[in-house]
Order: sequence, then structure tokens, then C-alpha cells
Amino acid sequence: QVQLVESGGGLVQPGGSLRLSCTASGFSLDYYAYAWFRQAPGKKREGVSCISSSDGSTSYADSVKGRFTISRDNAKNTVYLQMNSLKPEDTAVYYCAADSFYYGLDAAYDYWGQGTQVTVSS
Repeated sequence: QVQLVESGGGLVQPGGSLRLSCTASGFSLDYYAYAWFRQAPGKKREGVSCISSSDGSTSYADSVKGRFTISRDNAKNTVYLQMNSLKPEDTAVYYCAADSFYYGLDAAYDYWGQGTQVTVSS
């Protein structure tokens, strides 16, 4: 059974940092592309960042470029999202997603986690 479990969310002050983790079970991380999405109340789900299965290439939404970094540790079956210089507008539920064919920032992934809340507030 394929499962993605996110962790690492929480409350942080503006300018602070958080690292989200997404641990996969039921399949090997090696052959899947991964992505992080977020959804704020009343807004559409948006792609934040993705990382390919082949060469580890990455892509970021303009709103997070230079502040967020996605990485993967295949040995731990885990993908990370390091978030620095957080802003109140980064507040959202963050979701991890995986797919064996698709790579990009559209919500076309087959597998999704349950989400973790990130709140940026003073």
C-alpha cells in the first residue's frame, strides 16, 4: 500500500525557518518524482516545488525561489522541503505528492499525503 506521510509543520515567526519531511512507504522512492504543494484557506492548491526521479533536477514556484529548497534522500525514502525566510503568505497546508511518470508543478500526481499545517505569524 502506497503511503506518504508529511511532518515538520508548525507555527513560526516571519523570517523563520521550517523543514518539512515526506516519508514514503509501500514503494521505492528511487523511481518517483516528488512535489510539494500548498493550499491556503479559500485558495487553490498550488505547486511549490518538485524534484525529478532521474537526475534530481528541481523546479520552484516564483513565490518561493531563493527561499525554499527541495531535496531527497533515497536511502531514507524521504523528501524534504527546507523553508527559509518565511512570510505570512506562506501560511497553508503543505502536501507531498509522488508520481512515477509526471514531473512538474501541476497537481497531476497519483499519490498524495494528508498534509501538514504551516503557520507563519508573529
